[in-house]
Amino acid sequence: MSVTPTDIAVELGRPAPDAGSVEFAQWTRWIARARLLIQARLGDLTALDQAVLDEVVLLAVSAHAKNPDSATQVDVRIDDAATSRRYSKSSGSIQIADEWWALLDPDLTTASGVGSTQMFGEPDTPPVESWV
Repeated sequence: MSVTPTDIAVELGRPAPDAGSVEFAQWTRWIARARLLIQARLGDLTALDQAVLDEVVLLAVSAHAKNPDSATQVDVRIDDAATSRRYSKSSGSIQIADEWWALLDPDLTTASGVGSTQMFGEPDTPPVESWV
């Protein structure tokens, strides 16, 4: 199964856009873009679990469709005065969260072996080699 704009609409809890509409074309493009991002990072998509791939694409595109500009509007009212500010925190591109990457490829979450930490006792020090 591949993700469709209808799946995105169901995830968002709104009616599906008409097949010829701009929104339908936009969501179709975002689905392709999410798949391209995953392919660029992990390679061949057919090697991945297709159900997990579809779920990650669905989550990423749905999140993007909710707020495509990643913008927040803040309205402040004091007595009779009011002001409104709009803040954007990203470029508006599709983002795939780290936990979604971990669903696609569990090897991405393994420790890199750089540094270590002990919660008690002496600091973790490497063995000292003699200079002799």
